[in-house]
Amino acid sequence: MTAPVGDVGPRVARRERPTLLVVTDGSPAAHDALVWSLREAARRDGTVLAVGVLAPGLGSDQVTAVAAAALVRAEDETGVRGRSRTSVVDAALLGALTGAARGADLVLVGARGKALLRRPAGRPSPRLVHRV
Repeated sequence: MTAPVGDVGPRVARRERPTLLVVTDGSPAAHDALVWSLREAARRDGTVLAVGVLAPGLGSDQVTAVAAAALVRAEDETGVRGRSRTSVVDAALLGALTGAARGADLVLVGARGKALLRRPAGRPSPRLVHRV
């Protein structure tokens, strides 16, 4: 016998202060994602993590500056300030995650560790990171 549709087990408590991760690549879609994320972070008392991607010929400082500039532009558009930070990841890491995510409905990233994507988590975090 199958369980009724409404019986899905215990609910996971919503994280009090969620972090929304957005890859900033300079595209209009990335800008729209930053704008949406800032508004959502303000609504949920969360933080936006704007991630720049290291590519050949670009230094970490340069990528960080580009991500920060994209964030300032989105903050100017939304008026939402003080709810964001930047980070940088290697293009190979982003490529590996993107490739592995092809065909997936959701990509979940664990919430353990102090560095972005530092180690795999024992169980998935209840945060939606990217819809593919």
